[in-house]
Amino acid sequence: MRPGPAPQPAHLKALRGNPKHEVKRVEIMPTIMTEAPECPPHLTGYAFDEWRRISAECVRLHLLVSADVNAFAAYCQAYGTWRNGVELLNEAEKADPATRGLLVDTADGKSVKLNPLVLAVERAADKMVKYAAEFGLTPAGRSRLAAGLPAQAGKFAGFIAH
Repeated sequence: MRPGPAPQPAHLKALRGNPKHEVKRVEIMPTIMTEAPECPPHLTGYAFDEWRRISAECVRLHLLVSADVNAFAAYCQAYGTWRNGVELLNEAEKADPATRGLLVDTADGKSVKLNPLVLAVERAADKMVKYAAEFGLTPAGRSRLAAGLPAQAGKFAGFIAH
């Protein structure tokens, strides 16, 4: 990933306007959907539930377009993996109140190590949040999307030079 802020779509740059920087790239706009697409058949369980929960809202806000269906499915799958892992960790916590399921015995039984499920849950959460930000499903993601929208003109807009 490149350092610095994420690139903005050309149409949002044009709306914001910047006399120092001209919009130089042409973007191909994917088909805007009018209703949520069918959930891919490989998404099951919590991933399927998440697709059903949020896809229609993303389509309504034009955050999910035809070209984004697979990336959105990856978000839902990461959510499902995270949710399943958290539930397994909760069960492990009940079974082992001393370590709360965070530690497990090593193969030789002489010591303990971090439960591999903890790392799996953390990785799934990281992926989920990264995908979610791309679709404006996090506070930071929404602020980046909102930054590209034109500001509402206030009653004093004409008095202040830009």
